[in-house]
Amino acid sequence: MEWLTNLQFDQEIFTEILEYIGTFAFAISGIRLAASKDFDLFGAYVIGLVTAIGGGTIRDLCLDLKPFWMLNPSYMIWTGIALIFVIVFRKYLIKLNNTFFIFDTIGLALFTVVGIEKTLDCGYSFWVAIIMGTITGAAGGIIRDIFINQIPLIFRKEIYAIACIIGGIIYYLCDKIIDDITIVQIISALSVVLTRIIAVQYKIGLPHIKEEPNTK
Repeated sequence: MEWLTNLQFDQEIFTEILEYIGTFAFAISGIRLAASKDFDLFGAYVIGLVTAIGGGTIRDLCLDLKPFWMLNPSYMIWTGIALIFVIVFRKYLIKLNNTFFIFDTIGLALFTVVGIEKTLDCGYSFWVAIIMGTITGAAGGIIRDIFINQIPLIFRKEIYAIACIIGGIIYYLCDKIIDDITIVQIISALSVVLTRIIAVQYKIGLPHIKEEPNTK
């Protein structure tokens, strides 16, 4: 039984690492977008922070848990590190036109997996876990876009929340046939990344609802 305990401990560490990497990536995407809107340092930090913790906060409230960032100050610290990273390497990041897309996609993928895992740990069924994974991944971006006064990316032409749902379905299917949960998490996260890349590369999106023309 000792090896099982060690495996569970290692899995908890791996999930925590995913959460920190996702926090860093999402914070960079938010700060990078805030910089393009000419925010000051405090404003950029706030945008980075809400991008990183917004989805997880909503998830924890829905699951009747204390918001994760209230239990550990690391998320605030990682957001600060992300701000310093953007300041130090801003010249290189500005030259990369797809910087926002890269870090946003990484954060989306990792937070989707973390949301699914935490929901399952709370004893909820898989369909709830997929919804919570989607909220964890996408809701922070909604809050970010509202704060910077633009239509949230999730409601525009790009495949965004759908990528989280696909990642959740892949997680469910892989969990049925693969015993190693770490591999399941990696495959699920990669499926979110690939879905986003393919959708953007080939301009794949959902149909828009168009207003009926006025015939009067």
